[in-house]
Amino acid sequence: MSILNTKTKTLTAALLLAVPISVYAADQRETGQTAGSSIQTALAAPVKTAAVGAAASPAAVSPVDSLKGGYEAAASKLKVPWSIQFAGETVYITQRGGGIVEVKNGKQTVQEVRTKKKLRVVGEAGLTGFVLDPKFSKNKYAYIYHAYEEKGEALNRIVKVKLVNGVWREQKELLSGIPGGRIHEGGRLAIGPDGMLYSTAGDTNRRELSQDLSSPGGKVLRMTTSGKVPADNPFKNSYVYAYGLRNSQGLAWTPDGTLYASDHGPSGAPIPGGGTDLTGLDEINVIKRGANYGWPKVQGTETAPGLTAPVYVAGDRAIAPSGIAAMPDNKVLVATLAGQSLKLFDPKARTMTDVLTGEGRIRDVALHNGKIYVLTNNTSGGSPGADDDRLLILK
Repeated sequence: MSILNTKTKTLTAALLLAVPISVYAADQRETGQTAGSSIQTALAAPVKTAAVGAAASPAAVSPVDSLKGGYEAAASKLKVPWSIQFAGETVYITQRGGGIVEVKNGKQTVQEVRTKKKLRVVGEAGLTGFVLDPKFSKNKYAYIYHAYEEKGEALNRIVKVKLVNGVWREQKELLSGIPGGRIHEGGRLAIGPDGMLYSTAGDTNRRELSQDLSSPGGKVLRMTTSGKVPADNPFKNSYVYAYGLRNSQGLAWTPDGTLYASDHGPSGAPIPGGGTDLTGLDEINVIKRGANYGWPKVQGTETAPGLTAPVYVAGDRAIAPSGIAAMPDNKVLVATLAGQSLKLFDPKARTMTDVLTGEGRIRDVALHNGKIYVLTNNTSGGSPGADDDRLLILK
């Protein structure tokens, strides 16, 4: 891959010491806040999920080789990029306003996405989640999460698409009617080690949806890649896998089989009856089958019978965690928007450490072939530079 430019940065020693063992802030209301030094941790210990298949490829990655103290910019002038995927040395990046950017041999090409329902681009809504089919090299299938409108109602849907002659064409609608709005869209897609398709769905600022099992809003959803409800889902005939979330935008399995999800806390959100919530309280959760993570019944370290507490809670300043990626040593990289940094979460120590700062808002992070890739997100609610937004490769 041809590199556009190179810059030296200081990376935290915590990540350099990692030993290999084998994904939007809620609108511009969060952009003025930076990560605070106050960190709270919940009482619940991480619990492993029951992975049906083998752990995903991170076990074979050696990211230490990528951490020599700087980064290279592999793509620039991206327009509100959201999600990173890889096919060999080719990188694909969704843009919230539409189109998927192919980065191949140093060349950037915006590829059209043709869906049967028009893309809705309002606030945080648009083309967001994206994951390639495990057999993409042969079948050219992928899955996208996008906003649309029907009969005046804002909604989201999950669609199977196919890359045909440089155009992503809809093949099948897997799920529609996911609540939509201007904010809290969720939208992260991931294929689990069990071969199932997982999706986060936000509460769209309608907090009551998170506890409503009849609604996909405020949930982690699970389905087959053909859009069917798996027989072993926790609720009969339901895509709901976990609930009580607010605006989760990151999903990742560590090599030990644990599923982690990031979730935006309530900072800046209107309070029913009046006022604005300024408590921060962004979360990292271990996602378990059928678990209830409490929103809006509880926040942060608060708990109650029948609810699952987060494994990490940020302090009173929002970091707005978005995409996450698993490290080979079972630590988790976290892209933060309001926190304006790439961070490293250590589940054993329950700590969050800065890895990369000074590049503004970070939307997504991914590991591929031993290197860490980062998407900046300054063209949405930030202060974009001349080359923003960019795809960075840490080294």
